[in-house]
Amino acid sequence: MARILQNYIVYLFKTFALRYFILFIILPFFAFTTLHKFYLSVTNIDYSKEDNALQITSRIFIDDLENVLEKRYGVKTYLATAKESDKADFYIEKYLRTKLVVKTNGKNRSFVFLGKKYDNDLMICYLEIEEIDLSTIKNIEVENDILTDMFEDQQNILHYRINGTKKSFVLVKENNKGMLNL
Repeated sequence: MARILQNYIVYLFKTFALRYFILFIILPFFAFTTLHKFYLSVTNIDYSKEDNALQITSRIFIDDLENVLEKRYGVKTYLATAKESDKADFYIEKYLRTKLVVKTNGKNRSFVFLGKKYDNDLMICYLEIEEIDLSTIKNIEVENDILTDMFEDQQNILHYRINGTKKSFVLVKENNKGMLNL
């Protein structure tokens, strides 16, 4: 009988010790390692002397853009898959036209959507604003609201490289404009 009681006490101690270890040592460690999705896009604006154009590339996470296109337009685009919709480029361009505004000297400038390509989980969109006479431009302003209507934590990084001048901005929903004075 004493042996059974001794085994039972050892069992309770081990169970309590294991529970104590998990509850107070291991569990708090995992509380600080939860996954956090990072919401980010990166847009580069470069001036091409050869083409007299502003060349714009915008990198956006594919899944985030798919979600916003479905929410906003009610379409499933299946980006970067064999089932990609024939209308995907149409909706991507439509979305970008509402969320990415470029002005030179205070006037809106329309861009040409040249296309897109995929790089792992990113989509790179290629845009161009033609007929830019850099000698007449005093400033270039970009308003970037890409994905800010979908994600409160969205950050849109904007890099200018114009005529040897480099400038970068981190744009958020409340502060969505970046201006380069030339």
